[in-house]
Amino acid sequence: MRRGDINITGDSIVKNLVLFVFPLICTNMLQNLYSAADMIVVGYSHVDGVLGSIGTTVALLNFILNVCAGLSIGTGIVVARRIGERNPDGVEKSVHTSIILSVVVGVILMFVSLFACPLVLHWMGNRDNILYLSSLYTKIYSFGIPFMSITNFAIAIFRAKGDTRTPLFVLSFSGALNVVLNLFFVLVLGMSVDGVAWATVLSTAMSSVVLLAALSRTGSVCRFSVSRLSFDRASGREILKNGIPSGFQGTLFSISNMMIQSCIITVNAAMDPGGSAIIDGNAAGTTVEAFANMCSGSMAQAGITFTSQHFGARLFDRMKRVIWDLYLVGIIITSIVTWSIILLREPILGIFIKDGNPLAMHAAQLRILIFFIPYIAEMGMELGSAILRGLDRAALSTTVTLVGVCGFRIIWIFTAFRASPTLTCILASYPISWAATALVHLVLIVSQYRRLRRAERRDENASSGVVISG
Repeated sequence: MRRGDINITGDSIVKNLVLFVFPLICTNMLQNLYSAADMIVVGYSHVDGVLGSIGTTVALLNFILNVCAGLSIGTGIVVARRIGERNPDGVEKSVHTSIILSVVVGVILMFVSLFACPLVLHWMGNRDNILYLSSLYTKIYSFGIPFMSITNFAIAIFRAKGDTRTPLFVLSFSGALNVVLNLFFVLVLGMSVDGVAWATVLSTAMSSVVLLAALSRTGSVCRFSVSRLSFDRASGREILKNGIPSGFQGTLFSISNMMIQSCIITVNAAMDPGGSAIIDGNAAGTTVEAFANMCSGSMAQAGITFTSQHFGARLFDRMKRVIWDLYLVGIIITSIVTWSIILLREPILGIFIKDGNPLAMHAAQLRILIFFIPYIAEMGMELGSAILRGLDRAALSTTVTLVGVCGFRIIWIFTAFRASPTLTCILASYPISWAATALVHLVLIVSQYRRLRRAERRDENASSGVVISG
């Protein structure tokens, strides 16, 4: 281990969790602050519809980016498992295979985004100036997708070996650069959504280069070297085996969210004809929601890394404590963050909704209250899915999540929302699907853990020559 890496399979579990998760939360919080700065700064361009135009692209761009994020999860699982197995050759092959995959996937997705996004935005219901601005934003944003892909894979490698501090430092700097470029493009050059998009592309390019440079200088087995770049088929297959279900899950999540965004546009047309108050309020609420997502996302990353390393090391006795400590720490952190936002929701939302439009404020507050009061269920769903992936059940995790979340929301749109086409009705589909999926994940984790323990006991009995009859 390199000094500074967390000894995940040793020492105190809770201590290791806190040391691992705290930099993750700080990283995600800074990234969310920088993303929020995009929304704040673009508002000073005084162009009608800029806030809503960016807000309508979130689900669509996530559809593209979730492929990168999903495959990078496969990298995190495989690298962490190889580290747990004490297999340095396997680690090296997995690292270099991952970097090649990140470049190939990023370039392919860039072209998909360039050609498909304008058509999908129109299909979602965007029209006139909103359609023009959202299309312009996504076209420019697409050029940054290869850099985002490299960044996701490199971060997954760092976190798999127990280093969450290096990504924190690099992403903090690139995020600060993003804010500076936002201010320059929008306030100095007079640009709007195009300036914010170019700022994201340039800052992400910088972060990908710095992360690769940091990987090339690390003293651990995860060191990256251009001269050793080669594609190992076995590593590639395992990364894809664990990553494709995650990417598939993320893309279908985004499809259901795009359908919900289309429903929100429909509600806006009924409640604010000719305006965008509901769309703007929902975009502001989504931006604030990202600060709660940082908790569930950080705990999910911890769940993948901790269970993958313990799975590779075959430390099943200790893994049971790891699983319950993950849930305990996740509940505490999520509760603190979400209830803080609930109590401070009005001044926070006032930062984004500068004109104080009561309809926009109502939409934003409604989203926060419906989402945040039961948000522990969302954390349980994300964490449960991550633990199942770490236990080598990626396909099972994806199947349950797709049925419990995507399938449920699509059915909800064509039944409950059609009967009651209101903002409250469409938003209510989220917490209901979270709770049901989280419960199923927990039951499957207990079942899978017991199966692993039974297999371990059979192996121990076989190696000791004990024969079990009956």
